[in-house]
Amino acid sequence: MKKGSLLLICFIVSFVLLSCTLTSMDRNDDGTVSIPSNTSEPKGEPFHPENESGPDSRDQDTDGDAIQAGDEEPIKNIIEERARDVLTAISTQDFEKLSEAIHPEKGVRFSPYAFVDGEKDLVFSADKIKSMVSDSGIYVWGSYDGIGEPIELSFRDYFSRFVYDADFQEAEQIGYNKILGQGNTINNSFEFYENAIIVEYHFPGIDPKYEGMDWRSLRLVFEKAGDSWYLVGIIHDEWTI
Repeated sequence: MKKGSLLLICFIVSFVLLSCTLTSMDRNDDGTVSIPSNTSEPKGEPFHPENESGPDSRDQDTDGDAIQAGDEEPIKNIIEERARDVLTAISTQDFEKLSEAIHPEKGVRFSPYAFVDGEKDLVFSADKIKSMVSDSGIYVWGSYDGIGEPIELSFRDYFSRFVYDADFQEAEQIGYNKILGQGNTINNSFEFYENAIIVEYHFPGIDPKYEGMDWRSLRLVFEKAGDSWYLVGIIHDEWTI
């Protein structure tokens, strides 16, 4: 066979194969050809389809299940160390350290009694908390139980009266999403803070002569953002009329 004829045959065969390949490709409306991409997941990259949860979501679901179940032990495992660190910062008035635990978007709400008032309770950002130690300004924190007079105190005075008014690091009882102290004031904390963890440090009584009427509770409220649990509320509670 002549060399020219052999080249012609090779050309025809190549043309036929190329035509078959193009035919198998998808064609766009404008006539252009779209070459199918490789849909396999690259090695080493996690696969998170839209209808499934990634690792962070699974962690949050696990925490959420524990909270909804209401079992203290799993909740304790989630928050015990975090709560202890926050309580230590409160007890030593280390507001720099405390600010690191405050929710970056919601800040922290201060409630002088069991009822969380979404309109009157004061809320401070993490940055604001850092400077409150030197703030001598007078704030209205709500109303005193029984007399109805406004609670007009500086941050330091409020802190001494309505936050750390007992040595809660030595609390006789600790509850994890469990109410320990109960007075006449409505406790709406679990309705106000949904899907939160509330750690209660409780003294059933301080001076025996008062027969329990001087009981105290400090509740720290945590909500999850990303991978961390942040402080969003500090609730003080005591015997009320």
